[in-house]
Amino acid sequence: MKKILFLILFIIMSDSVFAENLLYVGKFSDKSNSNQLLTQWKPLNFKKIEKHTDYNLVRFEDRIIVKAVTNASASGLIRNIEIDLNEYPVIQWDWKVENVYKKGNVKKKKGDDYPARIYITFKYDPAKVGFFEKVKFKTVKAIYGKYPPISAINYIFASKADKGVIVSNPYVDRVKMIVVDSGETDTGKWIHHKRNIFKDYKKAFKALPPLVSGVAIMSDSDNTGERAVAYYGDIIFKKN
Repeated sequence: MKKILFLILFIIMSDSVFAENLLYVGKFSDKSNSNQLLTQWKPLNFKKIEKHTDYNLVRFEDRIIVKAVTNASASGLIRNIEIDLNEYPVIQWDWKVENVYKKGNVKKKKGDDYPARIYITFKYDPAKVGFFEKVKFKTVKAIYGKYPPISAINYIFASKADKGVIVSNPYVDRVKMIVVDSGETDTGKWIHHKRNIFKDYKKAFKALPPLVSGVAIMSDSDNTGERAVAYYGDIIFKKN
């Protein structure tokens, strides 16, 4: 009997430690939380873009995932959550896309579309900006009631770009794009990713990262006017 109780205690302690090492930001596969897209994730829409991407929790290939359908549209889903990358520096996720864009181009505004991307935003920190930028951030806060993110990293599924390349977004220099998948050869299959955001931020911005302020998924095609279908699995932050 003592052995059984000890084994049960060991299992409970192991599960507890395991849970502490993981931070589920998007546990889409959880059947008991089918309303999480409504309760935890909010629409991420943009001014002057009226047509939005369609996101739904669906059962696909014997798993529950988020299906995104974009057709000359752009929007995302975001979960506003603060994460200290000193504690949880690693993100892992998997995704699958059916196609890339013929007109996609990471360096041009007209080609700034991706069938799938993981969007990480970082909290505004006045110590990390100069005087004139502080004025801009304060102006935005005065209009919208809160500071915008100071910066962002996008892990993208590009149409044609070398994997590992880091480029500034053609619209916003404080958004850095990191190509993790690219081209037709990467379509039609589930791809698992594990990235150290702490290290990626230092490499992209040449600075230490502020707190993460939000995590988003986004499939867009408003610039190219094309269509794509993407699937997103669970999004998890880890200690290592």
